[in-house]
Amino acid sequence: MKAIARFKIGLVLPLFVVAFSACFNNDEFSDSGINVEIFAASVGAGNGGVLGRTDGSRRTYVLPAPATDGAVSVEAALANRRSQRLFQDRAISMEQLSQILWAAYGITLPSADAQLRGGLRTTPSAGALFPLEVYAIVGNVEGIEPGVYRYVPDGHKIVRVVDGDVRNELMRAALYQQMVGAAPAAVFFSAVFGRATARYGERGIRYTYIELGHSAQNVYLQAEALGLGTVAIGAFIDGAVSRILGLPANETPLYIMPIGYFYR
Repeated sequence: MKAIARFKIGLVLPLFVVAFSACFNNDEFSDSGINVEIFAASVGAGNGGVLGRTDGSRRTYVLPAPATDGAVSVEAALANRRSQRLFQDRAISMEQLSQILWAAYGITLPSADAQLRGGLRTTPSAGALFPLEVYAIVGNVEGIEPGVYRYVPDGHKIVRVVDGDVRNELMRAALYQQMVGAAPAAVFFSAVFGRATARYGERGIRYTYIELGHSAQNVYLQAEALGLGTVAIGAFIDGAVSRILGLPANETPLYIMPIGYFYR
């Protein structure tokens, strides 16, 4: 009996540590430091088939045009930017989501060049190759049905690729970091490394990660300017996240950034 009790404690305690450390991590970069390969066994195989890509015509929203000026200066946004983890149960607007997606990877100079896929962006990119893909994970956004949406900079629109609210599933795949499930929306980044490595070889991988940093900081600053908060999350189970979000095989998951009103 004592051996059985010790086995149960040994089984439960690591899971408790995972949940506790994920919820109360105070680092600016929200990474629990847990070995995600070991943790993967306790999460299971993605979404269990409950969610999937929509067939046929996909729901598309053409987003409101982004603003190119505002009431908050760049200097003020830089001074006040903080990672936020405690989000209110409150919807954000379609306009706010539109502005944040544009800040992340929106077009600032349209171009007919096929390589640019619409034009130059808010984020600098080595060789203007733009290897990132940006998604909106929608749970509670005014005027937009819940789901996972791919952001299409050319036309400033989002196209639904997964039906339904996946925030809780994504939260579990992100090592039970509660802010992923609590925030009304999130910006998600993946990478098609081949776009960069085809020209730059292995160094293209470095350039892609650098570009992710540029884009994520844009999201931080734009969220601050809108009175919203975010936090950059890199700790999650890659395979589970890819299945939940229906990522194509050539996309590597990189970052989850929950977005919403926070408790001050």
